[in-house]
Amino acid sequence: MASVLQERKYTCRVSSTLNRDTKQFGKKFLFDNREETCWNSDQGSPQWISLEFQDFTTVSAFSLQFQGGFAGKECYVETEGSLKVLDFYPEDSNKIQYFYLKERVNIKKIRIAFNSSTDFFGRITLYKLDLYP
Repeated sequence: MASVLQERKYTCRVSSTLNRDTKQFGKKFLFDNREETCWNSDQGSPQWISLEFQDFTTVSAFSLQFQGGFAGKECYVETEGSLKVLDFYPEDSNKIQYFYLKERVNIKKIRIAFNSSTDFFGRITLYKLDLYP
């Protein structure tokens, strides 16, 4: 299944970047398909990733690849700014994890929020994020 992020124009915002070092840990590394790069949040909870599409986009699922020890624990997905569509609980693992929305949504905005982290300081390290139609 192809990611809608490869087919659609979007902008991405994140809650924070470790030490504000966007050259080494910036949000662009979520989408570069390289195993050695990642987005790393600064400490504190909650952390989040927000995507805003230029056109309405259909989404039914998403995948995340965390660094073990820096994974989200109690997480949720919100669309169009306030509508919570899914609570989810990732494993503390390096593997790619897939999550499915209860129903397919046609959206312009989606936010993935990490209320807590497996890291004592609340940091999130994420190597990959994809959304699927």
